Amino acid sequence: MTQPPSQQPPQGGFGAPQEPPQGNPQPAAPGQPPQGQPPAQPPQMPAAPPTPPPPAQPGYGYPQAPGQTPGYGYPQQPGPYNQPGPYGQQPGPYGQQPGPYAQQPGPYGQQPQPGYGYPQQQYPGAPVPGGTGGGSPFKGKPAVIIGAAVAAAIVVAGGVFLATSGGDDDKKPVAQASTDGKAPSGSPSFDEGDGNGDGRPADDDLNAGRKPGEAKVLWLQKNDVDLPRNGADVYGPWVVGDTVVKGMYRAVSGYSVADGKQKWTLKLPADMCAAPSQTTADGKIVIGVKNGTTDKADCSDLQMIDLNTGKAGWKKSIKKNGIWDMMSDISLAISGDTVTVGRTSNSNAYRVGDGKELFGKPAGNCQPFAFAGGPKLIAASSCRTDDIDNPQHQIQEIDPATGKPKWTYRPARGWEIDRVYSVSPLVVSLTQSEKKKWSILAIKENGTLRSQLVGDKGDKFAPDCGSAFAIFGKSLDGCVGVAADANTFYMATEPDSSGTARTNKVVAFNLNTGKPKWKAAAPAEQTVKPLRMEGGNVLLYVEAGYNKGGGIAALAPTGGAPKMLLRHPESTSQIESSFYNAKIVYADGRSFIASGRVSASNDKEELETKTMMAFGK
Repeated sequence: MTQPPSQQPPQGGFGAPQEPPQGNPQPAAPGQPPQGQPPAQPPQMPAAPPTPPPPAQPGYGYPQAPGQTPGYGYPQQPGPYNQPGPYGQQPGPYGQQPGPYAQQPGPYGQQPQPGYGYPQQQYPGAPVPGGTGGGSPFKGKPAVIIGAAVAAAIVVAGGVFLATSGGDDDKKPVAQASTDGKAPSGSPSFDEGDGNGDGRPADDDLNAGRKPGEAKVLWLQKNDVDLPRNGADVYGPWVVGDTVVKGMYRAVSGYSVADGKQKWTLKLPADMCAAPSQTTADGKIVIGVKNGTTDKADCSDLQMIDLNTGKAGWKKSIKKNGIWDMMSDISLAISGDTVTVGRTSNSNAYRVGDGKELFGKPAGNCQPFAFAGGPKLIAASSCRTDDIDNPQHQIQEIDPATGKPKWTYRPARGWEIDRVYSVSPLVVSLTQSEKKKWSILAIKENGTLRSQLVGDKGDKFAPDCGSAFAIFGKSLDGCVGVAADANTFYMATEPDSSGTARTNKVVAFNLNTGKPKWKAAAPAEQTVKPLRMEGGNVLLYVEAGYNKGGGIAALAPTGGAPKMLLRHPESTSQIESSFYNAKIVYADGRSFIASGRVSASNDKEELETKTMMAFGK
């Protein structure tokens, strides 16, 4: 494909640089942009540099020399951006760092602040929440991340397609009543409660204290699965029609959205180890299952499930492709009827309907390591270079049916693609983890740079993307705390105070200029997280606060005060706040809160752990 000329970055920026919070790394000095360091007030984006020469081609995927940092796309040690913290372990989007637009100074560099969105108590046996969490990727000086916009296809970061072997005739699991290991079971319309962790009496009626205008507690579930010593991650929840589905350990279960009673359970032969953030339009999904029950088992089996019925469809085992094919780090994404499987230096895609392999590892020096799905399929790739400490990444839109790229965009050398905040419009997060830098770019439909987001001084951001980077098997997509419509990107700030009175705001960015348009405050003494767009508005989760129930709210695209759609009861606010690494879903006027992980210090506490709660009118 021909390569278009370098793009000129838009002019403008978001205010002066800000000092990092106490204890966070200091912003790095600007990199080596040909244009020099940009002014501080207000920063103007320097003109785009010439298209960088193509990198040298030393063995992509080959073993690295001892003592050297592995190339991009290889697993890396957790850094300041993937600490278990509030919004997902991203450093703040704005900072005085060199930027990912090919040699321009970059915008983000703060670390996340402690535990936004996480409960404050310790969870025995679970990963310790907190640490520091996101600063401001747009902290003052816009980092020009404009790289060589190559007319090739976008490769979604986070997932590599898996090759298949064995399979369709393998024994398939079937939906059935659970018979071993305390498999999930139905709950009553609501759990009476036992005072565990929330200070409530054992015979408490969860709706007894409900005030006028507050939603009902439809049901509350406790864990009823005997888990391994260290607990297990929870996948989902996904709402399909009148069923809410979650997966954990060795089962995927569907529950009635109305009363929480179990409708079906699909037992798995081994641990569930990967899942996409969304299903197909007709409620089908493909999950990853380990190929054994020992510590040496790989996440190399794919299982299709119809979440409407709980019936298992096709199953495939993925053949390991060499010693660098790290099957434990796969990530899955769905776009249309295609599921992509991403992993280090390898990738594959299958048709969800019948399991047919659609495409595999592409030829060339650049290999996808992760994908983002939804209305478009986006791929993030790592390209082999002559310097493993100075990686070259690229992002592409690819055809879900063929894998062929529609366009390719390359950020500046050294910048790594770690998340896709929105697929359409395309908004991408990039980092330089060793230098503690972060930047956010908006990309046009044709794969050229649209803008680089730069925030106001003092604003710190921390999108919630989970507890690890995409290359650790986490999806490239699926972040909360962010949302986008055609011309605006919405992102929540970190709480600006501590204790019971903490609050935050939503900042709206103009995607054509990268500059803030407006800011909207959360309800008093509460914090908000954008979930997605709905009906032209930004759908928000209002987090439960001290003696304040949470809820779902809508924020107009012009800003202003959020309008509550579903106000959760104040009387159950302590229970609502107790879910570890909570995942929020809103569908058809009901909200569902699920724990992101279930773990406890002993069996008794494990079986008292609250796992999912539902609210409705």
